[in-house]
Amino acid sequence: MQLKQIITLANESVKLRFLAMERSLRAVGCDLPLRVIPYDDRKFDLPGNATWWEMPGISAWVKKWGAHPTMRKYQCFTEGHYQFVDADVCFLRNPEEVLARHEGFVTSCGHWHNPAETVTEESRRYFAERSTTWQSRIFNTGQFACGPVLYSEEDVKAQAEKPEFRATCVELPHHEQPGINMLVIASGVEITNLTLPPSRMESTWAGDYGANFRDYWTDAERMPYIIHWAGVNGRTDLPVNEIFLSYLTAAERAEVGNQWKTKAEKKRREGQTLNKRVRKVGRAAKAFVNTLKG
Repeated sequence: MQLKQIITLANESVKLRFLAMERSLRAVGCDLPLRVIPYDDRKFDLPGNATWWEMPGISAWVKKWGAHPTMRKYQCFTEGHYQFVDADVCFLRNPEEVLARHEGFVTSCGHWHNPAETVTEESRRYFAERSTTWQSRIFNTGQFACGPVLYSEEDVKAQAEKPEFRATCVELPHHEQPGINMLVIASGVEITNLTLPPSRMESTWAGDYGANFRDYWTDAERMPYIIHWAGVNGRTDLPVNEIFLSYLTAAERAEVGNQWKTKAEKKRREGQTLNKRVRKVGRAAKAFVNTLKG
């Protein structure tokens, strides 16, 4: 496919991740326009060749339903010839060159072996009724590319509101991932996952890599073209973080370090609170058993 644009989703809270992503995109030689879907009203100043892209009809529809803000990504389906990435991605290769030989809908993630976060009970049933190998078609919605336009604005809203789709595509309170998978598969577009044969690209997920992560990338054809930090933001022990940090200034790296430290401390406190609750329940159960014995 011939890419014409790069699309992402962002707000002020992910500005540093966005900056690293944008700088990596330009560093690999991609000068395509970068369109930024606003997660909410917390916008920030964008670098050159990047613009905010809001579709008022989609934004109003998301608010009307009380849907998760990430479901604003559905507006991508009204466009064609794009690469979408979340802000927590860094490019390793130019997506224009990687995707030139592929058509349809293209992803490059490993959720085919770990589908839990990509489906709901409703969408799993929908997929299973259509194929016994449905797992090979699902994907992480933090990165995907598409050549054809899949829906008009009105069609995507109508599809998402159908009774068998609504619980997944509109009402799910957590995130957009199952909804996007359901809408893409319902469109009938051909889906190619570059981590599966014949491409067999190495993992695009940061969490799959240890100390010698570059050793997996000696084959240029199998080297991933992006690295995605989904679910591991704040993990300071990942050597692959050096890629992300290399695109930040010293001041920005210090700010990221403080953010990671705060996040780690929050997790530690939450863990302590959970342990206290478990111990409290255990003591109450033990006291109840002793009462029965007495």
